[in-house]
Amino acid sequence: MPALRIHLPPRIRADYASAMTFRGDAKFDTTQVRRRGGGGGARGGAIALGGGGLITVILFLASSFLGIDLTGLGSAITQDPSAGSGNDTEVVGCTGEQANDPANYECRMEGGADSLSAYWSGVFAQNQLQYREPSVLLYSGQVSTACGNATSAVGPFYCPGDEQIYIDESFFDLMRTQFGASGGSLSQLYVLGHEWGHHIQQLTGDLQRVNHDDTGPSGSAVRSELQADCYAGAWIAAASTTDDQGGGDPVLVAPTQAELQDALNAAAAIGDDSIQSQSGQGVNPDSWTHGSSQQRQTWFANGYQQGVSACAAVWQVPTP
Repeated sequence: MPALRIHLPPRIRADYASAMTFRGDAKFDTTQVRRRGGGGGARGGAIALGGGGLITVILFLASSFLGIDLTGLGSAITQDPSAGSGNDTEVVGCTGEQANDPANYECRMEGGADSLSAYWSGVFAQNQLQYREPSVLLYSGQVSTACGNATSAVGPFYCPGDEQIYIDESFFDLMRTQFGASGGSLSQLYVLGHEWGHHIQQLTGDLQRVNHDDTGPSGSAVRSELQADCYAGAWIAAASTTDDQGGGDPVLVAPTQAELQDALNAAAAIGDDSIQSQSGQGVNPDSWTHGSSQQRQTWFANGYQQGVSACAAVWQVPTP
């Protein structure tokens, strides 16, 4: 099936044909992003997440972009009640120019968090809802969380126990080398926007809809992932018109068609069917926990084209 395309109006394509993702002079106003040093442990080791019902949900959400079913590990892992802050350093002082550097994941995540905070606080305020910020932790190797211990094998994940997004920076390289995604700047922001979407589900109660036994293309696990994709699309569409938290200009410019295709490429690369077909074991829709390539592209596009109000429909309508 050919890749889905989001068609931008001609004016947008012309105005931003060579635009960078962030305004070069943007200065970010956020305290959300931290980096943990001294991760310890080898990359690619076994996952270790805490047990219990909450952790079963985490196992569905933890490998959102790897598309791997980790729930079988639930009986072999234990809760880590001593998870602490470790050696954390706040990411500060980044500019848009630094965030546009392909090698500078820290500043890109800080810029993305600045924009996401402004967007979602505005959405919640418009709907008279109480908003809480998540935090973002960049780590290497392994990390302790309120949901247990995890390694880089997990991929990006959101832990509702501490309302924190965890990203191992090696994942962006893995997207390109193992899963065939182009891995450009907007696809990286799509990863952040998707995990932030799980935090929105935590605030709205939608995260509690997930039943770990409810797999397959129309299951609650897949629907949760597709709604997070939709939220990411809605944010990306609105980001270029969302003033930063200090009341200044938006930190992100409108995406080019090439950048949007980059994000859609990432969505396709980590679809359950795509991952399963690469494994050589055949495609089994009944085991899906994240959605097919088409599903993920479609719901990202729904959010981008129709806005955040379109994302609630994922729980009511049959998924493609």
